[in-house]
Amino acid sequence: MTMTPEQLVSRCKGITSLPTIYRRLDESINDPYSDLSDIAFILSDDPSLTARLLRIANSAMFNFPSQVETVSRAITVIGTKQLRDLVLATSVIELFKNIPDQHVNMESFWRHSIATGIAARVIATYRREANVERFHVLGLLHDIGRLIMYLQIPEELNSAIELSVDKGIPVYQVEKQLLGFDHTAVSEVLLSQWQLPVSLQEGVAYHHAPGHAKRYPEEAATVHVADIIVNAFKLGNSGEPSVPLFVESAWTRLGLENEKLPLISEQLLLQYGAAVDLFLG
Repeated sequence: MTMTPEQLVSRCKGITSLPTIYRRLDESINDPYSDLSDIAFILSDDPSLTARLLRIANSAMFNFPSQVETVSRAITVIGTKQLRDLVLATSVIELFKNIPDQHVNMESFWRHSIATGIAARVIATYRREANVERFHVLGLLHDIGRLIMYLQIPEELNSAIELSVDKGIPVYQVEKQLLGFDHTAVSEVLLSQWQLPVSLQEGVAYHHAPGHAKRYPEEAATVHVADIIVNAFKLGNSGEPSVPLFVESAWTRLGLENEKLPLISEQLLLQYGAAVDLFLG
């Protein structure tokens, strides 16, 4: 195997660029002369996306006391940056919807990713992070590189999974042994191609080794803990046959009391079913 993560990503035509609507939305949010009507106008170009965003705004994820009926109201109650991150989440799922099922169960993959996004969001809420949707996106995208590998080198990845089962070690470790890199490296390259923030790139790249994250260790630690919780509950599967190795220092890094862990798990299980319907329905 001589291909690099960069080569794997570059071969995925049509995936190396995010949908135009997300780009337009991001530019509008960062434009100091833009207002809520400009953002609502951009979203109006995609009625199905608008409908899904309104369903999300009225879900248990936000638990607003009154019905959110318009995009303008959704922007007001959710926030522009948070709404942009929700658009990113739904756009990415749509981007990979045509991956054939012969090598990966896509519903199970997205169930795992959605659950990890929920868990990361709940952890960020308990940590009083300013934009919890950023952590939701982190969790949702944490294994995205594995989809690129399924598209480009499915036989090699399936061999890694089989060897992982035989040896009783995590798939990402076997990936490194066989390929010289693992799915997190591919994820990092893809997010870089998409020009997403470095905090997202690093949080995803180091979610199996959060102690190695230099600039954004809290992001990496959040995704790491979320991934462990979701694997323990067996909510979907992204390729790992067992619960990955837990790095205890990641929990310490988050600064949460141990009593918060069952509360995080409870919120995850409460929101999981509805979130799967929202994003996959």
